[in-house]
Amino acid sequence: MKNKLVGLNRAELELFAESIGEKRFRGRQLFSWIYAKHAASFEVMSDLGRELRRKLAEEAGLEWMTLEQRAASPESGSVKYLFRLEDGALIEAVYIPESGRRTLCISSQVGCALGCAFCATGALGFRRNLTTGEIADQVLQAARETGEMPTNIVFMGMGEPFLNYEAVTAAAGLINNPDGIAVGHRHIVISTVGITPAILRFADEGQPFRLAVSLHSAIDAKRRQIVPIAKRYPLPELLNAVKYYAKKARRRPTFEYVLLAGFNDGEEDADALRRLAAEVPCKVNLIPYNPALPGFERPDEASVTRFATWLSPLHAPVSIRWSKGTDINAACGQLAGREGRI
Repeated sequence: MKNKLVGLNRAELELFAESIGEKRFRGRQLFSWIYAKHAASFEVMSDLGRELRRKLAEEAGLEWMTLEQRAASPESGSVKYLFRLEDGALIEAVYIPESGRRTLCISSQVGCALGCAFCATGALGFRRNLTTGEIADQVLQAARETGEMPTNIVFMGMGEPFLNYEAVTAAAGLINNPDGIAVGHRHIVISTVGITPAILRFADEGQPFRLAVSLHSAIDAKRRQIVPIAKRYPLPELLNAVKYYAKKARRRPTFEYVLLAGFNDGEEDADALRRLAAEVPCKVNLIPYNPALPGFERPDEASVTRFATWLSPLHAPVSIRWSKGTDINAACGQLAGREGRI
């Protein structure tokens, strides 16, 4: 079986070079070609001799996946990618061009085991964790496909990133490396639905990346209805972990709040969110639901605006982020769901 080079850091590529009888500096060249120049083949690596390129083609490979589908939105310019992994599993990534930035939302698992009630990925079930290489390759393939590197990376695709902690943080490190993909650490966001031990670990390790918490309700009993893991990590425990992170990391976490019409968009819901957010320096992103499953609907614009108004006088930045790409099934899990499997 060939060695997969995407996902290896610079030191690991140096060791690989030595393992095939080459000098360590060849590993540094490989690192630059893979992550800075986004090389899709060894043949384009012009500063490597022909014999070395032949040896590399025999011993190693660069890609972990193939592009199965590409769906582009004429409305927003968003592009959704469906990738097929070597074992046949399917994952998704979404490219979102916005004014002044290019965001790529990437997956961390094949499916998800947490089963949040409104989430298309959760409805598919869980197959396995992604490797570091499979995570990083989503970024490289999207960069080749669009012709430009994303400016922002969000781990908000398929899966719960903190249930694949080691691979996710390793991939974030590769994406952040200034000699490689070079996305700044402040522009890399790792989202969790509330795995509190991992939040504490994230803080203790001094991980430089931003933390987002998928909250969806600040009322514990209501949150448990739509986020099953909240029964294991209830809201008071989650809030304590987020406070610990904010103090230790000296960074504001972001609370992601998907607005579900008639469920969590009432005045009592806003009051609860305002009280919770007042306990910790934070940002709040309100996300009107991107319809993916029956039983939940997106609130209308007036309801969203009213909810944001109810949050006053919260001394925290509040943003309304309308989901883009509804015309291309851009909610994570929708394309894979149409295939009938992951």
